[in-house]
Amino acid sequence: MEKDFLAQLGLEKHNAGTSTGLQSIDSKEYISSHSPVDGALIGSVSQTTRAEYDQVIETAQAAFLAWRQIPAPKRGEVVRQYGEALRKHKDALGRLVSYEMGKSLQEGWGEVQEMIDICDFAVGLSRQLYGLSMHSERPSHRMYEQWHPMGIVGIISAFNFPVAVWSWNAMIAMVCGDVCVWKPSEKTPLCGVACQNILQEVLKANEVPEGVSCMINGDYRVGEFMTQDARVPLISATGSTRMGKIVAATVAGRLGRSLLELGGNNAIIVTPNADLKVVLTGAVFGAVGTAGQRCTTTRRLIIHDSIYEEVKQKLATAYKQLRIGDPLDQNMHVGPLIDTQSVDNYLTALGRVVEEGGSFVVEGGVLEGDTYSSGCYVKPCIAEVENHFSIVQHETFAPILYLIKYSTLEEAIALQNGVPQGLSSAIMTDSIREAEAFLSSAGSDCGIANVNIGTSGAEIGGAFGGEKETGGGRESGSDAWKAYMRRQTNTINYSKGVPLAQGIKFDL
Repeated sequence: MEKDFLAQLGLEKHNAGTSTGLQSIDSKEYISSHSPVDGALIGSVSQTTRAEYDQVIETAQAAFLAWRQIPAPKRGEVVRQYGEALRKHKDALGRLVSYEMGKSLQEGWGEVQEMIDICDFAVGLSRQLYGLSMHSERPSHRMYEQWHPMGIVGIISAFNFPVAVWSWNAMIAMVCGDVCVWKPSEKTPLCGVACQNILQEVLKANEVPEGVSCMINGDYRVGEFMTQDARVPLISATGSTRMGKIVAATVAGRLGRSLLELGGNNAIIVTPNADLKVVLTGAVFGAVGTAGQRCTTTRRLIIHDSIYEEVKQKLATAYKQLRIGDPLDQNMHVGPLIDTQSVDNYLTALGRVVEEGGSFVVEGGVLEGDTYSSGCYVKPCIAEVENHFSIVQHETFAPILYLIKYSTLEEAIALQNGVPQGLSSAIMTDSIREAEAFLSSAGSDCGIANVNIGTSGAEIGGAFGGEKETGGGRESGSDAWKAYMRRQTNTINYSKGVPLAQGIKFDL
């Protein structure tokens, strides 16, 4: 099936996807990408071999030696131009994201807008890589700290945000003076190729050394090339908690750094003081957006027992209005899951709900018919459960919303925190006391805690990430740039002697 946006992005049936930057390498072994929208083959990319990987790393190492010497504001200018190029390609790239991943077109365009926004943020950051100055205890001494680029940043991204999360890392890393090697998800490789195609035009126009931005392709075995490689000081990995634990152990074993963005099991607490119109909008989008395949998807709705039945009925009514179909059709609310394996995981979770004693308010199931011929479309569903159910403690990447009752706010916060993951959380209330209790040190234990908005839809200005099994990493805004740099403390003696700290005497 031919799509105009594919041609606009320079994509063909076979794309030599291993890239040292300006040069592409074709191993003659391919990874095929099929759209979950209609099952059609979109294209394929070259599988990276070990020899090709080593060539990429050697090119990136050489590029770093030159790139780190370019002043940060000049690096920021290159990123600014990439943001402008993304503005020109927003429609086509957003459509590719929607078609290859399956999220709605509005979400596809929104993801590209995130890329544009992070470019804007990184441009400003390029003039704000601040250190501190400290007063020395020794006379005629000055102390300060500064931040230097680390080298190669290895980026392993997931299928659910096939372009935005890479840009969160890469644009900030680039203005910091690092070079990047990206392994996009093997489920959405063409999105990676498209981003690289656009970026390489900008880098070439600015005579940037080859290797500042590279790409490799393959499954977890190609990712292991980077995680095991001491030449890559930082690995930023987005994916499941299981994957993150393997990455963390491997990178720590060589004393490298890892930045992890892993699973979420996000809850919204609904109090009797909540505006139910706000609750419905936030909860429904949070639960069914991207067909439940966001790390910030709302998995659990913790509802006060006095309004539980009312909220449950309103949700059931809202779910009946959901339109499921081709995500490129802007009339649709929900697209497909990424592949049939995800459908199997969804069905397994539904079975586990019943086995553990739960029941369904809105039934799930797989959709059939010509519109759903890819076999990847499922019904968003709602289940009544207990928080301690093992399936509720687990993150299922699908549109399954769990309803849980509570009696006191303290109980609700304990339920919210009573899962292994700690990414995003929210409370719906018009009570300032309830909101402040939720945001206090005795409140939500997540990296993100919202009031009167849902769990998904983070802005790039704030640091994004979570605690516990979510991995502890922070990407995007605030001071997340520090993860991509090394800190150096400097002391300058401008006296004619050598006074020692702590009053130590050492005379010759």
